[in-house]
Amino acid sequence: MNHWREPEVSSDLARRADALWRALTYLSVAQLHLRSNLLAVDCLNVSDVKPRPAGHWGTVPGTAWVLTHASLAAGCGIGMQIVPVLGAGHAGVVQRALAWLTGDIARVYPRYGRDAGGLAAMAAAFPDGDTLGSEVHPALPAGAYMGGWLGGAFAFAQGMALDSPNRVVVPIIGDGECETPSTAASWLAHRALTDTRVLPVVHLNGHRMGGPSLLGAMSNEQVSAYARGLGWEPVVVEVGAGPALAEHAEFHRVLVAAFEATARGAHRVVFLRCLKGWSGPIGAHKTPLTDLAGDSCQLAALRAWLSSYRPSELFDADAQPVGALASALDAIHVGSVLPDALPLPPPVAASGRGFATEVTTVLRAHAATGDIKVFSPDELRSNHLGELQGEAWTHEVLAEEVLLGWVAGWTATGRRGLIVSYEAFAPLLLTGLVGQLKQRRLIEHALPSINLLLTSYGWHNVYSHGDPSLITALLGTGDPAVHVLTPADSDRVAAALDDALRSTGRVNVIVAGKHTTVTYPRETIDEERHRGLAVWHHLSDPGEPDLTLVCAGDLAAAVVTDAVSRIRSCSDCRVRVVNVHDLAALMAPDLHHYFGTHAAVLIVTLGHRAAIWGLLGGRLDRDVEVIGWSEPPFPMPQDRLAAHAEFDVAGVTSAAEALLARRKR
Repeated sequence: MNHWREPEVSSDLARRADALWRALTYLSVAQLHLRSNLLAVDCLNVSDVKPRPAGHWGTVPGTAWVLTHASLAAGCGIGMQIVPVLGAGHAGVVQRALAWLTGDIARVYPRYGRDAGGLAAMAAAFPDGDTLGSEVHPALPAGAYMGGWLGGAFAFAQGMALDSPNRVVVPIIGDGECETPSTAASWLAHRALTDTRVLPVVHLNGHRMGGPSLLGAMSNEQVSAYARGLGWEPVVVEVGAGPALAEHAEFHRVLVAAFEATARGAHRVVFLRCLKGWSGPIGAHKTPLTDLAGDSCQLAALRAWLSSYRPSELFDADAQPVGALASALDAIHVGSVLPDALPLPPPVAASGRGFATEVTTVLRAHAATGDIKVFSPDELRSNHLGELQGEAWTHEVLAEEVLLGWVAGWTATGRRGLIVSYEAFAPLLLTGLVGQLKQRRLIEHALPSINLLLTSYGWHNVYSHGDPSLITALLGTGDPAVHVLTPADSDRVAAALDDALRSTGRVNVIVAGKHTTVTYPRETIDEERHRGLAVWHHLSDPGEPDLTLVCAGDLAAAVVTDAVSRIRSCSDCRVRVVNVHDLAALMAPDLHHYFGTHAAVLIVTLGHRAAIWGLLGGRLDRDVEVIGWSEPPFPMPQDRLAAHAEFDVAGVTSAAEALLARRKR
């Protein structure tokens, strides 16, 4: 463990910090308002400004302040990796300013080189630059958490810091974010983690997006009491009102002392109290000057605003950093996490011993490699996985959104994770999962997949616990990274889980009942795993079918198995049965290979009918019907619920007969 002394901040360091902060803030204001002539502010005219300035100003000064000091501290050789994580997606304009100064943005987008031309190109492209956009970007420094999922940065940072004793992750979160369930729960959930060094910095500027924040309205004493009550030792630092160099020196001293305490295992939080938008139009959330071309007073105000950062002290005529800014850029380091390829266990063979044994066996095999975490909302025992409780690689907290943040941050470091939950609770994860899909599309290297194992679905649960809408919504995105796995038995659950944990670049949702005891023939498992579906020959007639029964999920497989002989005898038809292991396979162009060239198709699914219709997209030019989840009007027994949805032998038989009758007309 490193032992640091509380720093004595030199006047030189304070000057470097002030120069870097002024540069970041200046470049942010310039991106928001200008399209050319970014450094000759005294000569700005109408042709240099944007006709419709757009973006977010309010978070800029505080975000730039924290990034400045975290980067300087990381560059001082303190012996710990410091990784800042931006919580506010709107802080993208600051992130671009920093990435331009460090040259990181030019490595991704060469047209934004570190000269006057590159700076002008970057400003002119904001906020509509193709593939870059205006918000936090994962390819740039401090962008491991992209935003769009409000309140998730704190939990994401905790996931990044898990089992990383030489890393301190610094989530920069706003006081508005602190009102979200995800952030509010993360303070307390930290108690469930060990060996996790996170130093949250709360940007306490008094406002959320549209009005005063609840936390910002508290006094320093109330804010401190709130933090202490949740188990965190607070430090409140006020900036923006006094001499700049003294404020930089004080904040840097506090921040480095907090790094030291965090490295020792303490739970420290720094509150940065400031006015929203200080050093510019106070209190403004979005771009404050919106009519620069038509209002000469606004143009004059912009000149004065930009001049207040004294750009001539920061850049030469070709936008090259000079003086204290150049010195600061030589000293800073913006930490990032580059995932390593970790070993995988040998393939795990299923043995027909039931859900609990198969799932536990697969997870223990992967845990032996040392890179897996299992997260659950206090439901491992309920999900027949109580044997995993107490393992160092399992964590239970009753907050779905926090668990998703943990698994997203954990997998962002190249390690593998799984959330085990109830299907009914899973819709709470939708915003975060969609945010992760968006983020991971922009990452050059494929990260380990985000995996969910959902049990206790509505067919076998109480009235309030029936809601398959997560998979419906995820499939509705049309994202090829989404895979909804519907294994028919416990052997197939084991295969699906093992494949999911080995995969990269995906969101895998496994829907599997913990009560399943039936086992089906294994000869098609490999085809199901690799193609997503397979013909079950043990239930099918040879040759071209008149009717194809398609099952997706264990209960669907059971009811189709029970119904097929009755349908065959009643309708005197050739029947083919196809098992769908991955619903994404229904988007494949060659379904006729499995369904037959002209057969009517009846699909039985655990989830919503709409999800199946969306996947098919009208591509099957034949009679098709879908049986699936139907919301009950009131609590009812399981057999009546199945009959209500036609999800029983009688319902499947009746639907099959109706399809066949339509074919004969």
